[in-house]
Amino acid sequence: MSESPVDMHVPSFGQSLGEALLIEWVAEVGDRVERGDVIAVVETDKASTEIVAERGGQVTAHSATTGTILRSGEVLYQLAAD
Repeated sequence: MSESPVDMHVPSFGQSLGEALLIEWVAEVGDRVERGDVIAVVETDKASTEIVAERGGQVTAHSATTGTILRSGEVLYQLAAD
């Protein structure tokens, strides 16, 4: 039996970087991910960065579309643990 989906948040991008542009979803809704797998790629004014899964489970929803500006702490996706 799986748990209810958990909101996974946009991480902090650094001391002076509070937002980033979502340029690619690597893990699609329905994909199973393990801790450390790349979920999405974002771009700050300094570099492209991969956002990785903090835990394993199944991606149940994306909370943003490609081209969206993300702010640290916002919900990025939902994950259901197995």
